[in-house]
Amino acid sequence: MMAKQNRLTLYILVAMIAGIIVGYIVHVNAGQAFIDKFSTNIKLLTSIFLRLVQMIIAPLVFSTLVVGIAKLGDLKTVGRVGGKALLWFISASLASLLIGMLLVNFFKPGTAIDLSNADASGASDLIGKTKVFSLANFVEHVFPKSVVEAMATNEVLQLVVFSIFFGIAATAVGDYAKPVVKALDAVAHIILKMVNYVMAFAPLGVFGAIASVIALKGLEVFKFYGLYLFYFLIGIAVLWLLLLSVGFLILRNRVPELLRRIAQPLLIAFSTTSSEAVFPKLTEELERFGCRDKIVSFILPLGYSFNLDGSMMYMTFASLAIAQAYQIHLDIGTQLTMLLVLMLTSKGIAGVPRASLVVVTATCAMFNIPPEGVALILPIDHFCDMFRSMTNVLGNALATTVVSKWEGELEG
Repeated sequence: MMAKQNRLTLYILVAMIAGIIVGYIVHVNAGQAFIDKFSTNIKLLTSIFLRLVQMIIAPLVFSTLVVGIAKLGDLKTVGRVGGKALLWFISASLASLLIGMLLVNFFKPGTAIDLSNADASGASDLIGKTKVFSLANFVEHVFPKSVVEAMATNEVLQLVVFSIFFGIAATAVGDYAKPVVKALDAVAHIILKMVNYVMAFAPLGVFGAIASVIALKGLEVFKFYGLYLFYFLIGIAVLWLLLLSVGFLILRNRVPELLRRIAQPLLIAFSTTSSEAVFPKLTEELERFGCRDKIVSFILPLGYSFNLDGSMMYMTFASLAIAQAYQIHLDIGTQLTMLLVLMLTSKGIAGVPRASLVVVTATCAMFNIPPEGVALILPIDHFCDMFRSMTNVLGNALATTVVSKWEGELEG
């Protein structure tokens, strides 16, 4: 099994390198019309992979979360485990947002952004998807009107809300619900088996994503945005250091083993820029690491809705960098308000790659920062997204293992 895993990791790395080479050859040698067509078509490989993953997300979240709650046994345990998870999620989210805010004030990356390199067409697409944040929108985003609609649109947060109600009701009903829980447990196992088949498409998805972005932007994009990316990577490094230090305090010497286990999910999230792409694989790896299935299937879906550390850090970083680029001064009070708004608006954005940009666009509009400013960071965003997706996966893996340890449910 391990050899098979290492082979897939190797294929993904080869696909990344091949994507860079092919993308660069096209960028240098082809005309703009061909580049645009090539970029759109090669990206279909990524779309196929991500759509296959999204196909199994809804049934997996529903079946694992309901079974997880039912296996926890009683509502007191559900409340206790959920409370511990939320304590971790809120602390990690606030820490991530604060790191982004402190670093952006210290390094001032916005001043490094050249206003002439804006990607205006990409920004107008995003602005089209953006609703101005309001309490009504937030409530609609959290509470499902129909579970079928939530499943069809892959609204992870709405699905989590329905699954929690369903799981709690199944627990309350007791023996009567056992056949349903048993059936959902079988569904979860079947879908986890499907994961292995879907993951075989990962190298193709990776190749398409990288080749497409390099063909369009070329390697010059790093020249313009080197500083912005460099400062952001310092932020990611600080966040990893903080998360791993806290993980080390609680898990002790098992942290390196955990990192070995989740290396492949980290790599897939990094290269496809979607933390959702590894949700099923991460479930499997954490159970192998020694986390009890009932804890994993309860906490991981919650984490994907509430605990996206990399995205959180990037949201404050990007929003304030755009303000700096336009020379808009925001006092500390306003920045802290923005931080709390982002804390709310970012819940449930795990669904799509680059969803955090939609949140950044909405937040800029709220604070009178030109939302078109997103165009300034779009050219380099794909590369930032690689690192924030990988950080989201690390944050959720740590959250799940730490709560397992707190519950005395970590084997090995």
